[in-house]
Amino acid sequence: MRFALIMGASGGIGQAIASELAQDGWSLYLHYNNGKHNVEQQIKTLQEQFPKQDFFSLQMDMKREETVSRLIDSLFQVDAVVFASGFTEYHLLTEVTVEEIHDLLAVHLTTPIRIIQLLQTKLARSEFGRVIFISSVYGEAGSAMEVMYSTAKGAQTAFVKAYSKEVASLGITVNAIAPGAVETNMIQSFTSEELERLKEEIPSGRLGNVWDISFWVRQLVDKRSEYLTGQTITVSGGWLR
Repeated sequence: MRFALIMGASGGIGQAIASELAQDGWSLYLHYNNGKHNVEQQIKTLQEQFPKQDFFSLQMDMKREETVSRLIDSLFQVDAVVFASGFTEYHLLTEVTVEEIHDLLAVHLTTPIRIIQLLQTKLARSEFGRVIFISSVYGEAGSAMEVMYSTAKGAQTAFVKAYSKEVASLGITVNAIAPGAVETNMIQSFTSEELERLKEEIPSGRLGNVWDISFWVRQLVDKRSEYLTGQTITVSGGWLR
């Protein structure tokens, strides 16, 4: 049986990823920070649908890197880790606080890297290791008012390129998926007029949905994806390409 750790499993994309992987026979560790209810409800549903698989909930604040060791100690087998946690702040760079800079980098970069450091032995033992980041088109294109978010996402892409070379001989693949505008909590603050203008900019003529993203996670954890590593797959309906 294969086990995947999904960081940020309480969010829309994280929940979709969990559902897809469970359908393919994966047992799951589902991480949350404040979304305990969402994860507990999902585990209940998954246990009813897939009684021969195991599902565990894990709480951790990714802004506190010192809690990583406790999280890792609660895991046994890990064959894949997916980083789906994320948030943004809408400010001019001159208005961003030091705390916001730290939190954005911790959630998107430093805490995931620390988790990977401590999981590498388990992933290598699997001979099927998968590391997947849910990144963003802004990691390449950049976004005004989201300079630090764009910076963190760009750093994820750089990490994927470098780390994939370091662990390829261990059978571990390292990739990222870069969504465009997806219907999640991150765009809830947009007005209906702003959303319509955004759709007009997207060649596909619509916003993405969480299943557009989880589909590609499903491909990357497939055994046949083992020759794909160090890549960022953009899933944006052609937006910002």
